[in-house]
Amino acid sequence: MKRNLLKLLGERWKSYRHRFVPWMVLNLRRNERTLRQVADRTKDKPIEDGEVFQTLIRLFTALLRSDWRNQTEQLRLLPAASQEKYLSTQNNLTRTTKADPCATMLHTVGFCIERRASSLPSAGTGVFVTEGQVPKGVTVAMYPGTVYQADEPILIQSIRNPFVFRCIDGVLIDGNDKALSKLVFRSCSGRERFGPFRLSDHSWLTAHPENPLAVGQYVNNCSNEKAANVCYQEFDVPDEFPLELRQYLPNVNYSPDMQRPLRCVVLVSLRDIDKGEELFSNYYTIVH
Repeated sequence: MKRNLLKLLGERWKSYRHRFVPWMVLNLRRNERTLRQVADRTKDKPIEDGEVFQTLIRLFTALLRSDWRNQTEQLRLLPAASQEKYLSTQNNLTRTTKADPCATMLHTVGFCIERRASSLPSAGTGVFVTEGQVPKGVTVAMYPGTVYQADEPILIQSIRNPFVFRCIDGVLIDGNDKALSKLVFRSCSGRERFGPFRLSDHSWLTAHPENPLAVGQYVNNCSNEKAANVCYQEFDVPDEFPLELRQYLPNVNYSPDMQRPLRCVVLVSLRDIDKGEELFSNYYTIVH
């Protein structure tokens, strides 16, 4: 009994240690390939924010088009000018019922990603390219979760939580889809509405996210044997992001501060990634 318990704890530690900062600090020299060095969040970006913006717009628009019944219900509540502007881009599209999000993603950006058992021993769930090929320098995934500013309470939610992502400026994103973190996100997401429009997506908390990008919290850490093929990039959602597409954003602010832009974190490909490959990132970042 004792031996089985020790074995279980050992397996959990192997999976968790790459998210445990003190362990990573003590093992920097042994894991130099796992380090990413940056200057600051405004200068060291693999792609421009405009490219991230355009990718999200293309995919989210396609997801909305694929669910024509939902689109019709929501668009009729927009001002006439907004309806005309949006529908003018739809003339050559086939109006269908809701399609599979992964199929929509493959058709729109040329690849699809999904959660599967990791190729690393004891690493639990990972994220794989299941269809198509990912070109270098494109948005591959998003890190979902509740966004906390540096002065906001997250102590209780962070206990035994390996999915808290720290941005370079101290902003935290809780990507845990279970327990208290799940309840907090659902509560904040339910609060964030503009009339009938949802301003965030809580489907990432389920096994079937409506936004197929929203699985970035399950991307595993690279190692000396498995080099990183994606990296994190912070992205503040601009004011001009279309209202009807915000329902696919898998992030929500903990506090209802409308003056502060919504922080999102995307994962960007560092090289071409083929079908069947697992995504690996750099959990540990050195900021100069």
